[in-house]
Amino acid sequence: MKTPPTNKYRPYATVALPDRSWPGKTIDRAPIWCSVDLRDGNQALVDPMDGPRKRRMFETLVKMGFKQIEVGFPSASDTDFNFVRQLIEDRMIPDDVTIQVLTQAREHLVDRTVDSVMGAKNVILHLYNSTSELQRRVVFQQDQAGVKQIAVDGAEMVKSRLDRLKDTNVQLQYSPESFTGTELDYALEVCEAVMDVWFPATDNPIIINLPSTVEMSTPNIFADQIEWMHRRFSRRDRIVLSVHPHNDRGTGVAAAELAVMAGADRVEGTLFGNGERTGNVDIVTLGLNLLTQGVHPMLDFSDINGLMEVAEYCNQLPIHPRHPYAGELVHTAFSGSHQDAINKGMKAIQASNSGLWEVPYLPIDPHDIGRSYEAVIRVNSQSGKGGIAYVLEHDHHIRLPKEWQAQFSQVIQRLTDASSQEISSQEIWNAFETEYVTQPNGEFDLVSFEAARVPGSNQTVRIEAVVKRNGVEQTIKAEGNGPVNAFSRAMRDAFGLKFKLKDYAEHTRSVGSDAEAAAYIELKAPDENGRSVFGVGIATDITLAPVKAVVSACNRL
Repeated sequence: MKTPPTNKYRPYATVALPDRSWPGKTIDRAPIWCSVDLRDGNQALVDPMDGPRKRRMFETLVKMGFKQIEVGFPSASDTDFNFVRQLIEDRMIPDDVTIQVLTQAREHLVDRTVDSVMGAKNVILHLYNSTSELQRRVVFQQDQAGVKQIAVDGAEMVKSRLDRLKDTNVQLQYSPESFTGTELDYALEVCEAVMDVWFPATDNPIIINLPSTVEMSTPNIFADQIEWMHRRFSRRDRIVLSVHPHNDRGTGVAAAELAVMAGADRVEGTLFGNGERTGNVDIVTLGLNLLTQGVHPMLDFSDINGLMEVAEYCNQLPIHPRHPYAGELVHTAFSGSHQDAINKGMKAIQASNSGLWEVPYLPIDPHDIGRSYEAVIRVNSQSGKGGIAYVLEHDHHIRLPKEWQAQFSQVIQRLTDASSQEISSQEIWNAFETEYVTQPNGEFDLVSFEAARVPGSNQTVRIEAVVKRNGVEQTIKAEGNGPVNAFSRAMRDAFGLKFKLKDYAEHTRSVGSDAEAAAYIELKAPDENGRSVFGVGIATDITLAPVKAVVSACNRL
């Protein structure tokens, strides 16, 4: 093993918070959500959104129920400025939705930002500057006092221009960018200095947004940082405490959840986690995590496929097939033991009146996000008999008795082992038909069948059938205590077959608007192992189906 350069890195500092309270908290309501897809997400795209893509994303976010949407960085480009103006001038913003725009602490940028939102009903003006030790030292080459002054000057600039927005409901927001790399006491000092300029009120609190611009620590440390700040703000009742997690360590969702437990009121993120580097926190995952805990996410995820389509169109990026909740494969089981557990769980749900979703390996009901059960179980070489049985029952209405599933699973196993690929539902059905129903290479084929009760008898039935054996037709006759018994006797007598009728089952099979009978026969061969062979018959005539099943089983003796 090559030794990694561990001496280049150092562990992230922990927070002295021995009486932390967040580990004992639970999330019982959704935070305030703010989508930053149109800015933070957009700036991370190889091909940034054009006007139509921006508009479609905005309309989708509104339809989902977002009440705060960051719509751009209007001082950074004419594209963003013009889009903000289009939203306002075309009256695309519902009265209960607040648009958010952000700016750095520079006069001409603040002026351009204020110009962009003139005429809007509800606006969040978001001011930010980086405060981290690394950026102070490397980028700005300023001490703590100098960087704090940048924040204070920016706050003054914004405040002095609020009269230009006197007909607009304005909420102010400040972010000490790169908060996770900033000393906590210094971050608090800067935020308090901004509040001293803005004088927040309880009926119009300011938003203090604490971004993990780069995720640098384990989620528990971020939660400690948030609780530390939450406890120490001098005017906490005049603050909406917000977080803006990124996903550099792959734990953005966990960090956001723990931050909410630690006191955060608001979360900024993007659909499916699009954003710079490894992305922003994923609001779809956060929201559906809440739903699976019985908490209303206050966003509409009922058409997850539609949301994916919009995100992939607007971002020009694919969503991974294993993406939580949304990916193509996340509700799919290939493993045999998983398939068996899901199959049993689905049946238990149907039999229960509890209303609770309790299916192994499926933390959410696919129907709740607009998915069907059609692809819950898929079959490959790793699958077992339970998964194959589920596909036959769910897709083709064939309820193969449990004792018979193992035999047919061997047929499918041979196919998947040969191809080393997934086998489709249609291919499973084709194999089932060939093995049990059509049997193109079978020795026997039923040509015709008639049955009638023997006069004067309550139970005895006389049958007459025409059966092909290796292409040669032969008429067979017999009597028995029912059509199946009589036909079985006729097959034994006419063709010298030796078997016992061991088991029989049937049910109605719906195919579109039509109904068919599906019958299952188990014959016991007289060899030393006493092996069982199985046959299936499908017919619109309930009497004919079990007779066909006997022929099917005889072809497998």
